[in-house]
Amino acid sequence: MQAASSSQRIENITLATMQGNGYGLIENAVVDIHGDTIAYVGTSQDAPAPSADMQVIDGKGGLLTPGLIDCHTHLVWAGSRANEFAARLHGASYQEIAEQGGGIAATVKATREASESELLRLAKSRAEALMASGVTTVEIKSGYGLDLANERKQLTVARQLQEVLPLAVQTTLLAAHAVPPEFKGQPDAYIDVVVKEILPKLAAAGLVDAVDAFCENIGFSPAQTERVFQAAKQHKLPIKLHAEQLSNQNGSALAAKYQALSSDHLEHLDEAGVQAMREAGTVAVLLPGAFYFLRETKLPPISLLRDYGVPIAIATDANPGSAPIHNLQLMLQMAATFFRMTPEECLRGVTCNAAQALGLTDRGIIAEGKRADLALWNVQDAAELSYQFGVNPLQQVWFQGLRR
Repeated sequence: MQAASSSQRIENITLATMQGNGYGLIENAVVDIHGDTIAYVGTSQDAPAPSADMQVIDGKGGLLTPGLIDCHTHLVWAGSRANEFAARLHGASYQEIAEQGGGIAATVKATREASESELLRLAKSRAEALMASGVTTVEIKSGYGLDLANERKQLTVARQLQEVLPLAVQTTLLAAHAVPPEFKGQPDAYIDVVVKEILPKLAAAGLVDAVDAFCENIGFSPAQTERVFQAAKQHKLPIKLHAEQLSNQNGSALAAKYQALSSDHLEHLDEAGVQAMREAGTVAVLLPGAFYFLRETKLPPISLLRDYGVPIAIATDANPGSAPIHNLQLMLQMAATFFRMTPEECLRGVTCNAAQALGLTDRGIIAEGKRADLALWNVQDAAELSYQFGVNPLQQVWFQGLRR
């Protein structure tokens, strides 16, 4: 990162504060940064006189937004599933691939065999790709270890990323992602291990910011998922949930009962689940990359989410099996194209609503007193961020007030 004066002014910009219901645009705007905090937001004509030591940065008429937030990823893994991708295109079924040791079992095997340093090298490369698309905060889930030692290894690497990169990381324990091979046919016994050993020990080690589970007909039942939620509550950890991706297990309503930060995927979400999420303040996190890669056809209930006023976030879901994608800008375009989300909804989905999905109140909007995580774009219209893909309009990023 570039060293910066303790005071900076970004001027000659259009500002998307992401406050209110749209972009919260301010034209001919100025943003002042003191240290790592936003000190002034407003028009140039109302701005205070710059101090003698203030570094003044010409935004050249660009658009300044909050730094982007990718609120659902699985960045820490080893191995590749490209062979499975090819096999499916040659006609192999998911079951056939799984019977040959593929699917999530292949990623678990490779991740368990990989060293911590190897996992860090791989995850760092993926995180850098996200950073190049304007990301300043990323959520990273475990779930490819499925035992205490390897879930610890994944979360440790996730924590290490923010030590080697100018990037904020939120960690999520997803030990209830799948049944590991040593517990084949014994999901309840494995949930015993999750709630009695894995979750308590990793929470005590300070490695867990939130707890997630995969509530699905090929994952864990609502009853098993609720046991995980109860354990998370005992350890005063917020919850998230993979829900309603392939079927309606009423997982979102269950998550809302526990005041979940978010419920994610949601293609099969029904109105009762939407209403429960609204009442609980739970964010809907949509994952258009997985929808695309898996060639899904059932759309999430966008109209119902709008009608009930449920905040909508979007994320990459970066993972080796269903969304090997590491570009959050592409998710803006996909959400607009596949889900018919408006450009305003798309940008809110990777800023203010994504922050809410992680329980973060110090970022995601541009306002005085908030964290100075900012992105400057060479665009004249904010809709361009959702409209185009393939040319990166990102000019500059500030991370905690420092230009990286």
